[in-house]
Amino acid sequence: MNGKPDAVVVGSGPNGLAGALRLAAAGLRVQVVEAADKPGGGMRTEELTRPGYRHDTCSSVHPMAAAAPFFREFDLPSRGVRLVHPEIAYAHPLDGGRAAVSRYSLEETAEGLGSDGAAYRRLFEPLVEHGQDVIDFFLMSRLRRLPTRSVGAITHFALNALPNVRWLVHRYFETDEARALIGGAAAHGMLDLGRPLTAGLGMVLGMLAHHRGWPLVEGGSQRLADAMVTALEQQGGEVVTGHRVTDLREFDGVPAVLLDTTPGAFVEMAGDRVNPGYRRWVSRYKHGPGVFKVDWVLSEPVPWTNPQVRRAGTVHVAGDLTETIAGEAASAAGRITDKPYVLAVQPTVVDPTRAPEGGHVFWAYVHVPHGSPVDMTDAIEAQVERFAPGFRDTIVARAVKNAPAMEAWNPNHVGGDISNGEASLRQMLARPVPRWNTYKTPVDGVYLASAATPPGPAVHGACGDNAARVALREVFGVRDVPRLRPAA
Repeated sequence: MNGKPDAVVVGSGPNGLAGALRLAAAGLRVQVVEAADKPGGGMRTEELTRPGYRHDTCSSVHPMAAAAPFFREFDLPSRGVRLVHPEIAYAHPLDGGRAAVSRYSLEETAEGLGSDGAAYRRLFEPLVEHGQDVIDFFLMSRLRRLPTRSVGAITHFALNALPNVRWLVHRYFETDEARALIGGAAAHGMLDLGRPLTAGLGMVLGMLAHHRGWPLVEGGSQRLADAMVTALEQQGGEVVTGHRVTDLREFDGVPAVLLDTTPGAFVEMAGDRVNPGYRRWVSRYKHGPGVFKVDWVLSEPVPWTNPQVRRAGTVHVAGDLTETIAGEAASAAGRITDKPYVLAVQPTVVDPTRAPEGGHVFWAYVHVPHGSPVDMTDAIEAQVERFAPGFRDTIVARAVKNAPAMEAWNPNHVGGDISNGEASLRQMLARPVPRWNTYKTPVDGVYLASAATPPGPAVHGACGDNAARVALREVFGVRDVPRLRPAA
């Protein structure tokens, strides 16, 4: 880019690219700087095992990308990004060949829960009926503050979401199937499930399965990142890869800088320009458990005992709710368990383009103590084998990545924490520090735009979009938020 840009974005994950596109929509010259050799952050797809087998290295299933206001405005189909939906959004196998499954239809899901069907409808019908308003409010509320639409549905959500998921499922349900279905979804949050707010994540993800589904990007998550980069370049922006930023003075003279990084990385880059009070708050910001991930090449689909599980995109392999809670409590407390909660995805169930004809890819991860180098391959494969006898016989190749390797691959994953900070109640209310506008930093013109800001983790782009809106208003005097430019 000839001359200095109007704005620089450090980091090219979904939030960084979303912020860059919002700034570019205002006619600004935007440069994105990425330390890795290709853009995307957690939205990368690589041949980790064998040529022709494409594995999503982190983010793979995208209910938020299907529902979030930023990506609705971005209009994925017009950018050549196709979301593919499995017949069953997610499944939770149980011992004895049983399983709980979540389908796109709320009614069909409720019918499959037997005696708990009526309670399931009572919990989710208000949310699904007003699903878009609920999602829009919680993704953008840092800018709007109070709900103006679907107040009843949002209140229903808030009252049930604040406690822990154990309280929620015991209040509503009696069967192992219904309790496991919601508990397994809540465990995506990487928190001890006895803590407040875990009910909320189970409700949001459960509702999204019926509202927009749990789709994958055909061909891999990298295609979503590539579409965002292409859109930015078509507006005169650029993405520079292979350059790690260590000092914000590199951008002196650039009016606005957005950081899709950890709060700690910002403090290091800013040096003595950060006041002691802000630095202390950042030092207290807590990162959660890490992950240990395995990617497999399989000779055939996973032979789940329950045939419904074979049609699911996502599988929560964890036994009943009691076992799920125990598994997540162990990692949160710094312990290893031989029966972990396993979060698994079967991309080739719905997207055969991920592998050569007749081949299959499959991945899973477990939560481990923060920064733990432990190898969980055997524990993961034992859990899958428990509900899919013969699974080990289908393995052709595997690639593994422990928590330290996750951080080395993406510095935002401190200690293997892929959420860029624990999603506890305190840290969701004051993320990353307790101030009215948490996107602003003590350095003029510098804004945090990562999942360490509200509304937190997931591929929704809202953190970057919200930060860009603040920068447009404060730095460039743009009061009316510009619409994203349509596909060329």
